[in-house]
Amino acid sequence: MRYRTMPKNGDELSVLGFGCMRLPMMEGGKIHVEKAIGQMRHAIDNGVNYLDTAWPYHGGASETIVGTALQDGYRDKVKIATKLPTWLINSRTDMDSYLDKQLEKLRTDRIDYYLLHALNGLTWDKLADLGVAEFLDTAIADGRIVNAGFSFHGVLEDFTRIVDSYPWIFCQIQYNYLDQEYQAGTEGLKYAADRELGIIVMEPLRGGNLGLPEPPPAIGSLWDQSITRRTPVEWALRWIWNHPEVTLILSGMNEDAHIAENLRIADQAAADTLTQQELALVDKAASTYKQLMRVDCTGCGYCVPCPEKVMIPAIFEVYNKMHLFGNKEEAKFIYVARMCGVISGAKPGFASECVQCGECLEKCPQSIPIPDILADVVDELEGPGMEDRTEFVKRMFKAEHQ
Repeated sequence: MRYRTMPKNGDELSVLGFGCMRLPMMEGGKIHVEKAIGQMRHAIDNGVNYLDTAWPYHGGASETIVGTALQDGYRDKVKIATKLPTWLINSRTDMDSYLDKQLEKLRTDRIDYYLLHALNGLTWDKLADLGVAEFLDTAIADGRIVNAGFSFHGVLEDFTRIVDSYPWIFCQIQYNYLDQEYQAGTEGLKYAADRELGIIVMEPLRGGNLGLPEPPPAIGSLWDQSITRRTPVEWALRWIWNHPEVTLILSGMNEDAHIAENLRIADQAAADTLTQQELALVDKAASTYKQLMRVDCTGCGYCVPCPEKVMIPAIFEVYNKMHLFGNKEEAKFIYVARMCGVISGAKPGFASECVQCGECLEKCPQSIPIPDILADVVDELEGPGMEDRTEFVKRMFKAEHQ
């Protein structure tokens, strides 16, 4: 495992952090707690020393599981990062209340890296008016918080303003080779680094799209041009670690094979090691992906639950993969199989269930025009033949479970 130094406090942090938003699941939608704890401890045993969670992850269960995983001597081996749920804060008292509950859930007396969650210009202004700076100062003084930072989903202008509004130790931004000019982007990364903030990177694989084991043919042909053979995941992660400004990358690892691959890459990747030819190849891959993809969805799940039970992230995953791989008939079948509800036992969650209420628009950190894109999905994946496909899926599912 390689380590990089947090500029303002000298902490040596593993370049790979364990993100706890996508823990392993069992059938029925429950977290596989034993497996999640085992995976976290395995990562720590192999050098990972930064775990990132938050109040809403897994419906509030993530922090509790992380707290359990860090018993038996593991707490002292890591830095814990969690986040103030900014959208739930309506008073200065709320800030202390949530922090104290998080300390209890995590079974610790301190949060090593505490973030204001999902800031943009409006949420920062609201929190500033409610006294968040005084809250952070007080919590740092009494030892409940060690280092203060923020995660960001907004425009560059607001990012730079927030960076300059408080003596932050670090910030967390969405960054990958597709998002060089999105949200904070490369300009924001360099702006924060110039002010000696540590940079934590989230969504390094763009919700998994950049790490598909079998990439779209157009992308695979690009990687085949490189003399050095790398997996799609390795290209994506090494591109980020090539930036010396980046302190660490968060990966939502929930499969043993993914953890092993990420640990291997983290042991090898260093800053400023990609050649100009390799960087140019990654730029070509970025341009190709942008031409193929239809939705900038990372699968974070903030948009759900939808009041009408529309399965928004799953729909966008199928829709993007249809355009990435070009197999429309297969996509139509997968769309019905996943959204009709027969497998999950839930209400159908088709795109056509959307009533354009707009609730998802307020929640989406990517500012995706969700209802408009759902309408496009209806046009491309529903329509003639959908009723027959649904009946076929129902018959197939019943036959498999008789």
